[in-house]
Amino acid sequence: MVAVAILAAGRGTRMKSRLPKILHNLGGRSLLRRVLDCTSEIEPTRQLVIVGYGNDLVKASLADVPNLEFVHQTEQLGTGHAVQQLIPYLQDFQGNLLVLNGDVPLLRPQTLQSLLQTHQQHQNAATILTAQLPDAKGYGRVFCDGQNLVTQIVEDRDCSPAQRQNRRVNAGIYCFNWRQLEQVLPKLQSSNDQQEYYLTDAVNYLSPVMAVDVEDYQEILGVNDRKQLAAAYDILQARVKDDWMASGVTLIDPDSITIDDTVQLAPDVVIEPQTHLRGQTVIQSGCHIGPGSLIENSHLGENVTVLYSVVMGSHVAANTRVGPYAHLRGQVTVGQSCRIGNFVELKSTSVGNHTNVAHLSYLGNATVGDRVNIGAGTITANYDGVSKHQTYIGDRTKTGSNTVLVAPITIGHDVTIAAGSTVTDNVPEDCLVIARARQVVKPGWRLKPSPQPPTQS
Repeated sequence: MVAVAILAAGRGTRMKSRLPKILHNLGGRSLLRRVLDCTSEIEPTRQLVIVGYGNDLVKASLADVPNLEFVHQTEQLGTGHAVQQLIPYLQDFQGNLLVLNGDVPLLRPQTLQSLLQTHQQHQNAATILTAQLPDAKGYGRVFCDGQNLVTQIVEDRDCSPAQRQNRRVNAGIYCFNWRQLEQVLPKLQSSNDQQEYYLTDAVNYLSPVMAVDVEDYQEILGVNDRKQLAAAYDILQARVKDDWMASGVTLIDPDSITIDDTVQLAPDVVIEPQTHLRGQTVIQSGCHIGPGSLIENSHLGENVTVLYSVVMGSHVAANTRVGPYAHLRGQVTVGQSCRIGNFVELKSTSVGNHTNVAHLSYLGNATVGDRVNIGAGTITANYDGVSKHQTYIGDRTKTGSNTVLVAPITIGHDVTIAAGSTVTDNVPEDCLVIARARQVVKPGWRLKPSPQPPTQS
């Protein structure tokens, strides 16, 4: 059995924010959420989050996680003090405890699996994740013998000049035999310059304790301020983009592109510069996205092109062209082989196959059939100031330029609407609609000249 405890009680004052540090966003997920998600592959028996500052916000952010337990740390007196709060919660627990920090978001699941495997194979009392850092300043140093058994851990602030030459650092990630740790937690002392209880001091009471070096030291980098948050995002982006390029995705100018690690891309997708892919987006093979596009929580079928456009919460089927300067939002569904063109906005709308909305149109709360042609400047007037109303447009219907469809309204199949019409009543199938004032021409009419003011003598 494995229990996971995540230390998430601190405020993170260097972030200069009212939001708890561990709730700051990194590539679409909070720091804390990333740490929690990293544990899914080891399938822990129990998951506990130690909370303090902003505990209501932290709990709300994880409300969708089943069986998650929250442990309150009223005072933040160090890592040892935080883990001491677990004693009442794990009284009957007989397995291993994995301790993680909520502000170390770049860990890979494989790293935790390796740490746990080493701990179990050697039946260690404790196993510590370590890294060889080029610059170890600020990190506690770990000293080992030839078998990687830990002899001493010294916090950076407590190191002598000679000890600071050691580049093996403590990542703050541990696996403990809980029953052995439970016995030594009450023995921790705060006799250091910070007057805090260090979890690392438990090493002095436990045996054997082994160190496991992580292959990529960047995994253990913490986030304490906005600069480190930006640096973590750069690392995350480099990983994501390297993986996708190795999988057959073309990224033109990767430095100008951002891709959340929740996005799914198929081979032979081309991503142009200044394009950003967010959330639960799926893009199928042959798509050409960008330049200058944002795709968020959307699904694009094969061979879709999106140029200088925004697609959010929408589904676009194969062989459809979007843009330039189109905006799809609010659960839009677009069928196959459509064109959603220049300066078109679709909101909460379904568009059938082989339908064109080529330019300068707004369709909101509409259902549009197959092989429809929406003329330039066509809009659905869907909002009466209180409620939104639906518009239905049948197959093979054509709207002329500057058509206004005042919802609620149903337009039948095979209808042609004359340019400039404002249509307020339902229209049957197979007809022509003209809904505009008759043109009046008055020959020889012109404005009368303004009377001249009298001249002054």
